[in-house]
Amino acid sequence: MACRELAALRLGLMRTIGIDDEAERQHELAELGESVTEPGPIRSMSEATNLEFLRKSYDAAVSRLEERVSTAGEGNPKLAYYRTLLVTTKKVELDLANQITALTSLYRDLDQIHDYIHEIYPAE
Repeated sequence: MACRELAALRLGLMRTIGIDDEAERQHELAELGESVTEPGPIRSMSEATNLEFLRKSYDAAVSRLEERVSTAGEGNPKLAYYRTLLVTTKKVELDLANQITALTSLYRDLDQIHDYIHEIYPAE
């Protein structure tokens, strides 16, 4: 169930951070199967071209996963597994948000450093 969310996230990350590994791409596509062609957050993640869209698509995919798990029923023999998948996806969600925050901070810091350089060495 969550393997799809993680595989699609990996595909989206490959696109957004510039990883060009065809073997890994094919591995993740095989994991996704038909779900990569169906409209929805899985497909959106796998086709993401920026981190913010990737994060929003991942959030939507996790919400769908939570809905599916909540309707699984206490008698479902895979319920413990599904709940573990929810914990895993939540951890990944937090990590992704932290990485985006760190990159956004770096982006802003670069502007401050640039301004500081021009304070020290004014433009002529």
